[in-house]
Amino acid sequence: MGSTNTVGAMSASATTGSAQAAAGAGTRGRPRIAFLLGDVGGVGPEMGVKLLADATARAAVEVLLIADPVVLAEGERVAGVKLLVQRVASAEAPGPADGRIAWLADDVLRGAVPPLAESSTEAGRAALHAITQASTAARQGHVQGIVFAPLNKHSLRMAGMTHEDELRYMQELLAVRGFVCEFNITGELWTSRVTSHVPLREVAPLITGPAVREAVLIIHRALRQAGVARPRIAVTGLNPHAGDGGSIGTEEIEVIEPAVRALQAEGLDARGPYSPDTVFIAARRGDFDAVVSMYHDQGQIAMKLLGFERGVTLHGGLPVPVTTPASGSAFDIAGKGLARIDGLRAAFELNVRMAGHAGLARP
Repeated sequence: MGSTNTVGAMSASATTGSAQAAAGAGTRGRPRIAFLLGDVGGVGPEMGVKLLADATARAAVEVLLIADPVVLAEGERVAGVKLLVQRVASAEAPGPADGRIAWLADDVLRGAVPPLAESSTEAGRAALHAITQASTAARQGHVQGIVFAPLNKHSLRMAGMTHEDELRYMQELLAVRGFVCEFNITGELWTSRVTSHVPLREVAPLITGPAVREAVLIIHRALRQAGVARPRIAVTGLNPHAGDGGSIGTEEIEVIEPAVRALQAEGLDARGPYSPDTVFIAARRGDFDAVVSMYHDQGQIAMKLLGFERGVTLHGGLPVPVTTPASGSAFDIAGKGLARIDGLRAAFELNVRMAGHAGLARP
């Protein structure tokens, strides 16, 4: 089985790759997941090794570990665990049938260990190469999902990434056209946002009817794929108190509310705009399955307060599910063996569930 379209529009070439994925899933009918160890200067490698060492976590999926030998060795050293792996020559090579993990190892770092607890060009180069390898494997249909331990955006940029973030980098590699965005998930509550990693001064002009519509549709589709039959979606306002009837801004009246009404006319259970400072109280109570916010911190602060260590980020709009823990590279505890894997485990489990789904029901 394989995902034909995770959460949004894609190019014809990406569609072809997903069709190949449906025919080229792992043996015994299980989906195949590319697993990346994140930034070697942070806690990612130790988290990844700890998770992959748990055979029960891998029972429903085949794992293709994509990691430089140095990155894997550092993860094993800090975690105090030795993974049972078998090197494979390419992403399309069949994995071992004896419980070992298929390992695609490109020696990008040439044995040099990057500095711990800081951003570096070397760490970014290894992580960027792994992302590229995983994206190529997904586009060619060799994996049906991608999971990565915490990355570090500064390291990625030091290594040459010029995109807004890794999501936009993967969007280009996968030749995906159209709207993409990050979802943040804590427990049963999901969020998406209309704008993401842009300066706050640039947010208001980006809040348009089509942008609001796409942000709602993309999370609606993802929730359907994750098993929610009829997602209940709250949409925030942009301004304090959702504009207070137009006295603190008019975006709610002129842009957001008309977009919500149009979505309702299409049959979606979308509501709002709600005041950003109170909507998460109702969401925590269980009134909604998702909240669509207008900008990054509007949703992120609330979600991280609700459960930072178990939070998951899902990259929406790509042809396969791409998940990672919501926590970062945590340089302050890197190398100490203290990193918890709750968020990475939740990201892995969600990816397995979505990658094994045969398709995506449209609204």
